[in-house]
Amino acid sequence: MINPTETSIPPTELPTTIQKFLAAHAAREADAAVRSFTEDAVVVDQDERYAGSAQVLDFLQRAGSEFTYTTELVTARRIDASQWAVVNRIEGDFPGHVADLTYRFTLSGDLIRALTIR
Repeated sequence: MINPTETSIPPTELPTTIQKFLAAHAAREADAAVRSFTEDAVVVDQDERYAGSAQVLDFLQRAGSEFTYTTELVTARRIDASQWAVVNRIEGDFPGHVADLTYRFTLSGDLIRALTIR
């Protein structure tokens, strides 16, 4: 079911924290990307859970590191006052060569408290 408060937005209307994270993550700058998260943040990717700054940094350093790929932001949505979602299309030398990944963010103040990637 679609949330009635959910709206599509231009990527430039994403919160600055999310924009900075996406840019750092695409550039594979894990140290910059992790600064977008709260100390107790949780990231879930492919049903694996990473909790706290050290595990999130480790995830960011390793995520996709065995592949060469490009990232393109396809859509952005505001779900509610603290939740946002983006779809990134990645293309590269991984199995399948193209994938659309949804990044769902929950913010706490100006930082990311949770990120789920599917």
